[in-house]
Amino acid sequence: MRGDTSGRAIARFLVAAFLCFCVVGEAVASETPAGPVVSLAFVGDIMLDGIPGDTFKAGRDPFADFARILDAADIRIGNLECVIASRGRPERKPFTFRANPYWVNVLKGHFTALSLANNHTGDFGRDAFSEMLDLLEAQKLSYFGGGRNLAEAHAPLLIERNGLRIALLGYNEIFPRSFEADHAAPGLAWSEDEQVIADIVNARRLHHADLVIPFMHWGIEHEHHASARQRRLAHAMIDAGANAVIGGHPHVTQDIEQYKGRPIFYSLGNFVFDGFKDEDNNTGWLARLEVDRSGVHRWQIYVARTDRQGIPHPASPKPRSCWQRGQPIKTVCGDSGVADNKASE
Repeated sequence: MRGDTSGRAIARFLVAAFLCFCVVGEAVASETPAGPVVSLAFVGDIMLDGIPGDTFKAGRDPFADFARILDAADIRIGNLECVIASRGRPERKPFTFRANPYWVNVLKGHFTALSLANNHTGDFGRDAFSEMLDLLEAQKLSYFGGGRNLAEAHAPLLIERNGLRIALLGYNEIFPRSFEADHAAPGLAWSEDEQVIADIVNARRLHHADLVIPFMHWGIEHEHHASARQRRLAHAMIDAGANAVIGGHPHVTQDIEQYKGRPIFYSLGNFVFDGFKDEDNNTGWLARLEVDRSGVHRWQIYVARTDRQGIPHPASPKPRSCWQRGQPIKTVCGDSGVADNKASE
């Protein structure tokens, strides 16, 4: 009997060891890319009126100092926080931004696509907005979060790289809402929860996207932490199938969250923007995501410091915060054992 008991014990030990090996093997496998990898760089608000516009007239490219970091990504995305046009009349609101059409060529040299879903692309009316769409299309500079009608505004921008089909969606929830696209009128995509969720589901079901990333214009200005509203919607978007959520508008960086292993960057802050005196308003992030068929495999944050002309400069040539699949929290880059949970950097 004793010999039989010992045999069963050895068998149980071998089974347990085998299961343990499998679990470890799965953990290691989860940290390696699942097939081809595509890199994306996201930046926050880009406002090209005022001093940034004057600076470019003087021969200075506002994106020059970040060109190396941007160029290293397969796909480069920013939020265009102004309308690019020569016509239109300013809306009745405290701040209106309109940039010269020559900016399209500059943006084309640095970005793959732009989100138009914000509270300033409608500053000079629908004629100016339509002109901007014409200018972007003429230069083959892609856009999302806006369109010539409601269907176009909510349609995903589909970008294929290395066999991966990536869907980008953009939404604004900052008033006024009057510039929302209509069935027969150009404008932006407004953030209605049910419609956002439906768009994410359809990006996979109808457009056969492998990955879906919404770019949100939301939150409370100058608040360093995301609101309860932002968190609820971000979680709902990931529950619906989003692989990551990118945000902007508050003019400061906000916290980063890992929800169900998927990153949420609640606000990347300003990227090109003048008129702010405080350091937090002049600090932004470039988020670099590396994705595979399973979602975000790795991400890094580069810190941008904006000068008095509204021009961003890398605080360091190296990223500040890092995360890769298998880590529970982000860390200081180069030190996988040091947690970095600061809401803004």
